[in-house]
Amino acid sequence: MTVKRSAMKKKLVVKLVLSGLSLSALLTLSACSGGDNTAADEPAAVNETEAVVVEPEAPAEAEPIVEAESTEEPVVEAADAGATLYEKQCKVCHEKGLLAAPVFGDKEAWAPRIAKGIDTLHMHSAKGFNKMPAQASTEVSEAQVHAAVDYMVAAAS
Repeated sequence: MTVKRSAMKKKLVVKLVLSGLSLSALLTLSACSGGDNTAADEPAAVNETEAVVVEPEAPAEAEPIVEAESTEEPVVEAADAGATLYEKQCKVCHEKGLLAAPVFGDKEAWAPRIAKGIDTLHMHSAKGFNKMPAQASTEVSEAQVHAAVDYMVAAAS
């Protein structure tokens, strides 16, 4: 009986250690994404064993879809927007190279990324790529993220 208890205690300790490591990794990743990471931002837990079927209502009349032309002009950020976002959010990883992030101003580390083109860098930073989580969010626009990327690329060019 004591052997079973000992084995159960060891399993519990292993689970606790793994939970702690997972939590540490999660906190490290969330530090790179910035913003307020409160529980209210997380989606509610879903019971995966239950399936809910929702049937759409049939429309009364089919109306033609008319696409409006976009009259919005691209957002132009202030000259210091990139530096401001870098200091607030990007610096966490890019100052010391956390999660394999290229260090700010390191021309050698940035060269292969710059070679992919600025559009690729903009997309990867806004949407996420490899270990880097998406930086565009409800608090940070894609234009701000692009400005921060431009700021970091300028420092490495």
